[in-house]
Amino acid sequence: MTNNSVTLDHGSGGLASQNLISDLFLKYLTSPALSQLEDCAVLDECTCRIALSTDSYVVDPLFFPGGDIGELAINGTINDLAMRGARPIALSLALIIEEGFSLELLEDIIRSIARASTAADVAVVTGDTKVVPKGKADGIFINTSGIGTVSHLHNISGTQAKPGDAVISSGTLADHGITIMARQAGIDISGDIQSDTQPLHQLVAAILEQAQDGVHVMRDPTRGGVASTLCEIAQASKVDIILEEELLPIRPAVRVACELVGLDPLYLANEGKCLVICDPQQAETIVSTMRRLDAGRDAAIIGRVAAGDRGRVSLTTTIGGTRLLEPLTGEPLPRIC
Repeated sequence: MTNNSVTLDHGSGGLASQNLISDLFLKYLTSPALSQLEDCAVLDECTCRIALSTDSYVVDPLFFPGGDIGELAINGTINDLAMRGARPIALSLALIIEEGFSLELLEDIIRSIARASTAADVAVVTGDTKVVPKGKADGIFINTSGIGTVSHLHNISGTQAKPGDAVISSGTLADHGITIMARQAGIDISGDIQSDTQPLHQLVAAILEQAQDGVHVMRDPTRGGVASTLCEIAQASKVDIILEEELLPIRPAVRVACELVGLDPLYLANEGKCLVICDPQQAETIVSTMRRLDAGRDAAIIGRVAAGDRGRVSLTTTIGGTRLLEPLTGEPLPRIC
């Protein structure tokens, strides 16, 4: 490739497209299934329950402290599968690229995708690339889909929260959201603040091995944050959920940054954390299991599920008051993922 930017010819399906695939994509994405360049990958897996998820990524900026759009796309889809108790086995990758996009930046993104895929041990096995005229997109958009296998032992769903259950966070909250907000606004926030993007399937596997059927709900609180995610779960399960403010794991630097810009960390996105709602008798064991892994080293019990049919989520404040948490309205942080 002699040009330094993407051209419409790269999306034509002809020689330039073939060169882009062979010289760039296959340079880093090396799974045998992808190298066959078929329109569909055939995977040899045993007969079992299949999980399927898809997501699109339009984050702005493309590169940010702690990650980039490529890593985010791989980890995000892996995590969506993991939240149903699935073992991810393969990913698809589709890119919509604007004419004129830097080939150097594209290579950086593909390299990051390859690193994330390799680190998670979940291969990209099929994909697609489209190029649109300049001005018809904003640099690059990525779609990833993933499939996984699910044990018949698990029935993990947002409808399964039960009164008495414990609510656990796998780690600190709002890291990704405040990182992207700061970059979008051009704000220099002091402190070690960066995105928490990471795959969670190995953490989930360890939890399920330990807790068996004690885990009722798992969800990664991405857009809308912890508050909106728990509102969805409370409504789906027809229960109330009560959080304890003093138990919330929020980094001091993140808390200060949120106060400075007037944002609530409970509504900011997380890209490498999960909420686990489980049998209260197994909660401490699950937390201990999570803390043994890097992805769960800051795990903490943050609340409980209560009887009620209104699907309400509330926060018991540090001074003993009660604050109702409602689903996010509007979009204070556009293009965070």
